[in-house]
Parts: sequence; C-alpha cells; structure tokens
Amino acid sequence: MHKTVKEPFWFCTPTAPLCRRDNEAPGEQSRSFNAHCPAAVENADYHERCVNKHKPWIETLYRGVITENTDVVLLDPPLVALDKDAPVPYAGEICGFHVQGLSAPFEAVVLNRTSGEGRLRARGPIDCERQREFTFIIQAHDCGTGPEGRGEKRSHKAVVHVQVGDVNEFSPVFAQLEYHGSVTEGKVYDSILQVQASDQDCSPQYSQICNYQITSEDTAFAIDRNGNIRNTESLSFDKKSHYKIRVTAFDCGQKRAAQDAVVHIHVKPICKPGWQGWSKLIDYEPGTGSKLLFPKMHLETCAGSVSWIRGTVELETSVAERGCDRQSYSQRALQKLCGASSGSTDLLPAPSGVFNWTASLVTDGGRDSDLTYRFDGRQAAKIPDWVAPQNLTHQFTITTWMKHGPSPGQRAEKETLLCNSDKTEMNRHHYSLYVHNCRLVFLLRTDYTQTDSFRPAEFHWKLEQICDKEWHYYVISIDFLVVTLYVDGVTYDPYLVTDDWPIHSSQIDVQLTVGACWQGGRSG
Repeated sequence: MHKTVKEPFWFCTPTAPLCRRDNEAPGEQSRSFNAHCPAAVENADYHERCVNKHKPWIETLYRGVITENTDVVLLDPPLVALDKDAPVPYAGEICGFHVQGLSAPFEAVVLNRTSGEGRLRARGPIDCERQREFTFIIQAHDCGTGPEGRGEKRSHKAVVHVQVGDVNEFSPVFAQLEYHGSVTEGKVYDSILQVQASDQDCSPQYSQICNYQITSEDTAFAIDRNGNIRNTESLSFDKKSHYKIRVTAFDCGQKRAAQDAVVHIHVKPICKPGWQGWSKLIDYEPGTGSKLLFPKMHLETCAGSVSWIRGTVELETSVAERGCDRQSYSQRALQKLCGASSGSTDLLPAPSGVFNWTASLVTDGGRDSDLTYRFDGRQAAKIPDWVAPQNLTHQFTITTWMKHGPSPGQRAEKETLLCNSDKTEMNRHHYSLYVHNCRLVFLLRTDYTQTDSFRPAEFHWKLEQICDKEWHYYVISIDFLVVTLYVDGVTYDPYLVTDDWPIHSSQIDVQLTVGACWQGGRSG
C-alpha cells in the first residue's frame, strides 16, 4: 500500500537534527528549515558535523622536480585529495590546498573540485643557483557545508620535497684573463702551465669544465681537458722569444666561455744558473754499501760570479702500500693485521705453483706478495675461472694501488685495469674499471634476470690523483645502485652517472682479465 504525501515531509530527530524535504536534493537547505527544525538551528555545529563528517585525504609524502625559471612542478605521486563525504556537495568537494612554509615560493591550485585534482606551481622564478631544493608542508581542505565554506575540514599535513633542475644559463669564466709561463729553448714539456675556468651553474653537468681549446691558429702548443698547456715541438729563443695564444673553455653542456683567456709563453735561453746533472729518482739496493747520490752534479753559473753557496738535500720514498721502503710488513700481512675481510681475492699474486698467471708480467720490483706490475697495453693477466666468482652480487669491493700519468695525445685510448667480459661468441662487458683521459670510469651492467628497466651503468670520476704520477690507494665499494669511490681514504662522488639497458642473460661463460678486456667474439 502506497501513501502519497503532498506537503513537504521533514526528517527531524532530537539526536541528529539533519533536516531536508523528501523531494529536496542532498545539500540543499529549505527556507523553512528554521520553522520545521528548531532543534537543528539550536545545534548548528552538530548539523555541520553530520553533513561534513570526514576530513580530506592526501598522500603523506610528495617528491617533485621543477626546472629553474619555470613554474610547473612535476609531483610524484600527483597531487590529488579525496573526501569520503563525496558525492555530497561542498562537504565532499575539495576547495583548496594550503602550502605552509615561509621560505617555500610555491602555491597549489585546485583543478577539479569533484575529483580533487590539484597542481603545484611556483609563485615566481626559481633559481637553482640560489637554492637547489625545497621542503615544505601542504594540506587540503574541503568546501565545508555550503558556498560560504562554513565548517570546512583540513587533511593531515603532508611533506613535499622539490628539487630544482638546472638550466645551462652561465658560461665558463676563467680565473684569470691573462696567464704567463716560460720554457727553456730546446725542451718539450709535458705541462708549461695550467689555465682554470669555473661555471656558476648549480648542477655537476653544467658547472664542470669538460674541455679546453686553443683558438689561435698555427701554434706550437696543445692543451688537454684539464687545462694543461704544453709545447708540441722544441722552441728557439733566437727564432721567437714570446708566444701569445688564446684559449677558451667549454662546460659539460658544451657552452663556451664568454671571453677567451690570453696566454703568454716566454722562451728563455738554454743557459740557466743552478744545479745541473742530478736526478730526482735514485735506485738503491739494500746491502750494496755506499753510493754517490749525484756524481755528475755541478753548479751552472752562466759565467756569473759566486761568493757563497748553501745546499740542502732531502730524501723521500714513493712506494706503493708503504710510506717507507724499510717497512717490514707485506701487503697481505697488513690486511691480516688490520682485520680485512677473509673473503678477499688477490688477482695479482706473486707467481708460484698454481698461481702462475702473473709469471709473464713485467714487474717494477718488490718482494713476496708485494710485487708491483707495470701495464703498458701490450700485456694482461687472464684470471683462471676458479679464482674469482663468475657473477658478483650487488655488493662487492674492488681495491688497488695505482700510479698513473697523462696519456699522450688529445684523444687517448681507454686504459683497462679490470674487465669481466664474455669468454666466447660475444664481446659484452659485464663490469670493468678503466681510465680514459684522466677520468676513472667504472662500468656495471645488470642483466634481465635482475631488472628490465634503465639502471645506472657507468660512473665517472674526474680527479687530479688519477694522472699525477704518484701512488694512490683506490677503493670502489658497490652496493648497487650506489657506487662509492675512496682515494687514499677520502670519499669522492661521481661527476657523471649514465644509465643503460640491462643485458640479456645467456649461458656464455665470462673471462676476468687485469690490464685489458678479453674479446670473446674474436676467440676461436
């Protein structure tokens, strides 16, 4: 049995004075609300709580990226607020986002009140050189119980981290606009002087100086990537005593210096007062008795008069693994004394018995397990399969002592320290450590059994120690995806990390080599 109600029918209860007509849409208020629901008028706050029951919900953490000089922030996850009061008008809609933080130059706007979609944007230009990242708080609030926003509710506070992406807006600037250097006629120098430029951009990609170039034509000089200028031929004081060359610099984004530097090279005659006929390097074998240090040394005065002479001789050693060549501990003894991991593997042991893969290598002296090996690109050591594991895990460490100098020429070849590559059929490098143009590079390729997405693959370091012709202790610690370099105990971050696809897994065995890379595609 159905009953028709002609007059508006109101629902009123003493405990929950939520009032509307039976033919009235939710959220609409009747003009006769006060007459029919006096209890609700007396308890308006309770009415608002009944209509707007829930707070909006947002994520607890957002990470964003903004390119400097733009206002668009890309958030992960996207800015969306949800309200369980939906689809109730006002109470179930999102009216705004509130950014908290005096130093945060951002604002959030609502794109769609019903879906709760929002957008975070900058209030003005963002300068990466002034500040590279921002952290602030954001909240969402609903529309309350009506168009006036009465009784609005706010969400919990969420943390937002925004990083500023750099734009290559600054050109390299030389530390000096003029440089002066001198050479003695008839000599070719590895380095006459070094020019240096800097860049004010905030990111390593655009703030690093990656190349120098001589812009003068028909010159007898060359410059490397570190700014070292050398002469490519011997010079004559009588032919020309002064050279003027111009040099420019490029950052790693290939932006050229706004102003070139002028370099003056002065050629000095061959006669120069001072001590001659002596060498900085002296080899002495213990137990051979006394040895003259400088049997051919003499003082060149260039026909000048000398009234008083005072000389000082200092002796110092430069030996890998030890500060003094009289130290009695071997490298293996030091590892045991210092508590090094027992699971370490020596890839270049002293040749003996089954450890014979280093027997043909050229050595520079040493004793027992402390032999020093010289690699010149014409020899290498193939490590037997039983010495090291075929596939290393995501956590391992590579350590080595190395003394290295600049390679001749502008475009030097890669100089491999360690390489793990396919033994047959293909030439894939699974991991390798090499030097290229005084940069240390570590390559680590994952396979599809570990991941199927872009991953960091090459880590580059640019350090003075790599080409200073001195012994240094290198430690590369891999805890993938993080690769850390220690040089003489000091940590260095890579200036460049490049990504690559993983390589396809296969049943091909790998070959570990020291001093070169095994080319499996050419074998057989």
